[in-house]
Amino acid sequence: MKKIVFTITSCLSFIALFAQDDSSVQVRAVKKIDLSNRPGDHFMIQLSSDHWTGIPDSIDSHQSGFSKGLNIYLMMDKPFRGDPRFSVGLGIGVGSSNISFKKMNVDVKSTSAKLPFTALDSTNHFKKFKVSMSYLEVPVELRFSSKPASAGWKIAIGGKVGTLINLHTKGKNLQDKNGKTINSYTIKENSKRYFTGTRLMGTARIGYGAVSLFGAYQINNILKDGAGPDMKLYQVGLSISGL
Repeated sequence: MKKIVFTITSCLSFIALFAQDDSSVQVRAVKKIDLSNRPGDHFMIQLSSDHWTGIPDSIDSHQSGFSKGLNIYLMMDKPFRGDPRFSVGLGIGVGSSNISFKKMNVDVKSTSAKLPFTALDSTNHFKKFKVSMSYLEVPVELRFSSKPASAGWKIAIGGKVGTLINLHTKGKNLQDKNGKTINSYTIKENSKRYFTGTRLMGTARIGYGAVSLFGAYQINNILKDGAGPDMKLYQVGLSISGL
């Protein structure tokens, strides 16, 4: 019993001596970062150049001009406690995409098994024609900021899932085969029949301060199985974020 008491007393004495201030040991205080003015990218607008991959040459040759997209999101930003340079962003918003065609009709109101893409090179056609898709989306990002309390370099990777809320085609100004205007009017047709109801996309962006470049690539197909070519959307563009 005396040996046990002696052993415990010796250990406590050693710990007490070790805990004494030692001028040769310097402890560096961890610098706290003030995140009260952190730019958390709570509001994000993305402008993009949109493209379909996997489309046949007969359709690709009839794509026209600059096909564009617009994404608007409200985001929550949750910094990591251990390292506030890293954070997770989660939000909700609307993503839209517009694919332009020349001398082609995409008949979303058709009753055939596959979505018809009809070339109109030698007959009447619309001067401007596009397929427009809108999705209600939930984006999520893993973010890194070199200066979490101020403007700095930012990198983010993530993904988003969306549900199709509107799909329509829009034709404007009917012309003959020679490009002469027959009638100036606009026609819009709505139908989601051929298109996949859920969209999954991988995303990435890099930039400085409130401006960054971003890219997004669709993982699943645009059209339903058996409704047409296995096509996917990809977007490249500019992202503006803040607040």
